[in-house]
Amino acid sequence: MTRLKIDRVKYPDKWRETMDPFSLNFSNFELKEVLGYPHAGNDVFYVKGTTKIKEIKAFLKVERQKTADIEREVSNIQRLDFSFLPTIIDYLFDTPKYIITEEADGNRLSYILGENENLESLKYMEAYGELLAKIHSVEIDAEPVKARDFQLPHEFYVENNFQYIEKYLQEIKVKDTKSFIHGDCHYANILWKDKEILCLLDFELSGYGSREYDLAWALVLRPGQKFLKTKEERELFLKSYSRHHNYSKEAFNYYLVLFGMLFYRISSNEENEKNEEYRSIIIDMIKDIIKE
Repeated sequence: MTRLKIDRVKYPDKWRETMDPFSLNFSNFELKEVLGYPHAGNDVFYVKGTTKIKEIKAFLKVERQKTADIEREVSNIQRLDFSFLPTIIDYLFDTPKYIITEEADGNRLSYILGENENLESLKYMEAYGELLAKIHSVEIDAEPVKARDFQLPHEFYVENNFQYIEKYLQEIKVKDTKSFIHGDCHYANILWKDKEILCLLDFELSGYGSREYDLAWALVLRPGQKFLKTKEERELFLKSYSRHHNYSKEAFNYYLVLFGMLFYRISSNEENEKNEEYRSIIIDMIKDIIKE
């Protein structure tokens, strides 16, 4: 869910039909105005309103998609003890379930790095690895993460002459390392300030699960992304992470290939030169992994 400050990123106008946020019953918040509609699977609103103490800008997320889990998000945030957690203003577990979090200062790396021409991203990778190491050190009773199906149909591999990639994914024996994980840790859910992580967002997929899954989801290159294009960036992240935890390289590579194929397919929906370059980077990365 995108949460950059409104003076740096203009949130789109209403881009699909949503529920009416003014119909919700709030306990600790009075909704004054909807400022924008960030793109998300759930109904998400960038809003202005008042608490009992002050006027704030915040993000209101209302459950829409089947995988949404507001109760899990609220519960896990409340039980964690980190400085980089979002501030919960209000929530409701009765339908329609929602959570309101106060807007945090800071920016995504995509805004900070711009075109990343001189690999300035390398200055952020150690802190990024430390972030997941801290999350994976959490010791609380947590529900298992919800299963998410990222397997692509056989026809996709055949149509693109990727049978060798499908064969790799089918034959590798994955042995995950289990711990508490975030479940959706990637650059769009992290706000930075002065090269430090200010806030980690969206805990609704968090729970007990695979460290390697979490690592690969954090490091896989997404369409349009100007950083995490290189093995050097990934290795610096993993070096920092490895100071605190072990992980299965084989399992990590499996998920990196699996997610790479997922985003490769997504990028295929729109043909342009940038997407062609992106897909080339993904395939080169996968070929290197398979050769290892």
